[in-house]
Amino acid sequence: MPSSPKPGIAFIGLGIMGHRMLTNMIAHGGFTLVGGWDPSAAAVAKTRAAFPDLAVAETPGAIVEDPRTHVVYIACPPGAHKAHALAAVGAGKAVFCEKPLGVDLVESRDLVAQVEAAGAKNAVNFPFAEAQAVNAILAAQKSGGLGRPVAADVRLHFARWPRDWQAGAAWLAEREEGGYVREVFSHFAYLIHRLLGPARLVRASLRYPADPKACETHVLALFDCAGVPVTLAGGSGGTGPDRVEFTLWGEKTSYRLWDWNRLKSSDGTAWRDELTHIADPRQDGYRRMLENLLAFLEGRPNTMPSFREALAVQELVEAVLAEG
Repeated sequence: MPSSPKPGIAFIGLGIMGHRMLTNMIAHGGFTLVGGWDPSAAAVAKTRAAFPDLAVAETPGAIVEDPRTHVVYIACPPGAHKAHALAAVGAGKAVFCEKPLGVDLVESRDLVAQVEAAGAKNAVNFPFAEAQAVNAILAAQKSGGLGRPVAADVRLHFARWPRDWQAGAAWLAEREEGGYVREVFSHFAYLIHRLLGPARLVRASLRYPADPKACETHVLALFDCAGVPVTLAGGSGGTGPDRVEFTLWGEKTSYRLWDWNRLKSSDGTAWRDELTHIADPRQDGYRRMLENLLAFLEGRPNTMPSFREALAVQELVEAVLAEG
């Protein structure tokens, strides 16, 4: 890597995820923010108001090819990931991409092949790669405290999809690129692969609204991980709190990951809270993700997921959606 004390990062996409990453990278302090680009004038205006010190380029090439840029962070809708990733690779830069890797499997397989053939550094933003709750489950697996994994369940429910804070990203409501199976379940598909190995779809059923452009409202799916059954049940609509929950049922101890960063365990008695020493699990998760990214960029040991791993996730997610 060039001899900069901090890796320089260029942002492609200045929407919700771009702003979230900017906020957390500024708080972290370990990165040089080279600049950003977005085709939306509204997104650019919001970025200039929220981050007045960030340079906003007229074209994506201007920041991708900037000699201060070491890594290109891609946070645009998934249909454009391939083009921007290959532009970054062509400029000799590392690529850090949001998930899903894409929505077209043929294109994504070609993207992975080209990135790997070029020998380019590549990573995808799955925060479960370095989360204390996940690390605790992995430790229990390694020590034998979990026992044999018996089954796993993913439970998702959203009173409104897209969620209120995603209202500016209209594509998330559309079948072509959006939906919570791609946006949310993909994180858990990655987690399933990490904890239980490759998953095979057994069957799935989806429900859609009358609008042919709208994304799924409900999903039921069954997967098999080397004999371990994994279920997915998801829905949207109705009143009440959202539910984002993963349970790994073990012979000795079971673990429940809920609200993304919080962990409970049970040895047959009532669920008990774990990792209670973490004051703010959400911020701890962001910090650990950025530390993991920094280690990846600096060539230190890390657990950042590769494009190849993200492709396996996309293949599982798209297999589910294909059943609809």
